[in-house]
Amino acid sequence: MPQMQDIHEKLREMILSLGLGPGERLSERWLEAKFEGSRTPVRVALIRLEGEGLVRREGRNWAVSPIDLDEIEALYEFREPLEATAIRLGCDRADSSDIDGLEALLDSCQFGSPREEWHRVGTDFHVGLARLSRNPFVVKTIEDIMTRLARARWLEVWTEPTRDQAWADHRKILDLIRRNRPEEAVHEAIEHVRHTRDRLVRSLREDKRGLKARGFAVVSR
Repeated sequence: MPQMQDIHEKLREMILSLGLGPGERLSERWLEAKFEGSRTPVRVALIRLEGEGLVRREGRNWAVSPIDLDEIEALYEFREPLEATAIRLGCDRADSSDIDGLEALLDSCQFGSPREEWHRVGTDFHVGLARLSRNPFVVKTIEDIMTRLARARWLEVWTEPTRDQAWADHRKILDLIRRNRPEEAVHEAIEHVRHTRDRLVRSLREDKRGLKARGFAVVSR
C-alpha cells in the first residue's frame, strides 16, 4: 500500500521533528485532507505510529503522544543491558571495516555543523553499535528505543560542553571495542547512557513549564 507508506513516513517525520507537537490532537478527516489520502491508508498509518509509541487514541480521534518522563527513564533503563549485549557481541563479531565506518560517522560532524546533524549522527552511532552485534533483534529494538527518545532529545537544553562530552564518550567506547576490551567498553557505555539519561530528564523537568507554554504536553507520575 504505497499511499499508506507515504503518509506514515511524512506524518512520522512531522512528529519526530516536532512539526506536530507532543499532545497535539489529530483527526482522521484533517489528515485525509492534508495528505490527499482516503480513510483506510490514513488509519493504517496511524495504527503503525501507535505501535511506535508516537500517537495514541483519544476517543474517536488521535493525538501525538506526550513527552512522558517516566517512559524516558524506563527506556534508558532498558537500553543498558541491550547496549551491553551489542558491545559484547560486537567485540566478537565485528571486523575493522565496521568499526572504521562508525569512526567515519563520528568524524562527519565537525565544529559548526548544525544541531540537526549532531542529533542524527548521535542516533546513528548507537544504532551502528547495535549493528556490530549482527543480531537483527538487537538492532530493531535499539532502533525502536531511539525513535521513542528522539523528540525528548530534540527538546533537551543542549550546550557545547555536553555535546563534546557525548562525542568523547562515543570515541572511547569505539576505541575499546577496536581493542577488543568488551567489559571496559560495556562499563563506558553504561556510564554514558546513565549520564545522558540524567542530563536529559533533568533538562526536561527544569524546562517543563516552558515546554507547556509552547503547547507541548509533558507528563510524569
